[in-house]
Amino acid sequence: MQKEKTKSNLLLFGIALVIILVDQATKFYIRQNLAFGQTWVPFPPSVFFRIVYWQNTGAAFGTFQNGNAVLKVLTAVIILVILVYYQTIPYAQKFIRVCLAIMLGGAVGNLIDRFRLGYVLDFIALGRFPVFNVADSCVTVGVGLLILAMFLEERKAQKLSQARTVPEEDQVKE
Repeated sequence: MQKEKTKSNLLLFGIALVIILVDQATKFYIRQNLAFGQTWVPFPPSVFFRIVYWQNTGAAFGTFQNGNAVLKVLTAVIILVILVYYQTIPYAQKFIRVCLAIMLGGAVGNLIDRFRLGYVLDFIALGRFPVFNVADSCVTVGVGLLILAMFLEERKAQKLSQARTVPEEDQVKE
């Protein structure tokens, strides 16, 4: 049991650490190579995909601007909830564990920015969509995958429950 818990926590922290390192490295690169507000178009002539140095003092999609202090606390609470909830997930549910690890990495990446810089550095611009970063992507993808994973787990549990309640002779052979 303890060995499984250790392996599981290594998965959590390993995935989160990789995401944090990639997130912070990309943000460092942007800070070193672009001035605030400067845009780089890596694939001209199309301007659909751009790299732009942007400072976000708010939440997703530019909402709650200048809410850095509240967002620091809220993000820290979310991180704690992920860490506690992760410990309750059965070892066999690796997909859910990976989803939580991805979310954790993204949340920590942006929290580091909030403490170090006083804002979150965003730099990926796609069309008219709000500018975002690697950490934002990980939180979004992690949440989406978690919803999918929970849906799949629920369906699996329902099928098991139905299989137990239907007498064996009445079950349809597949």
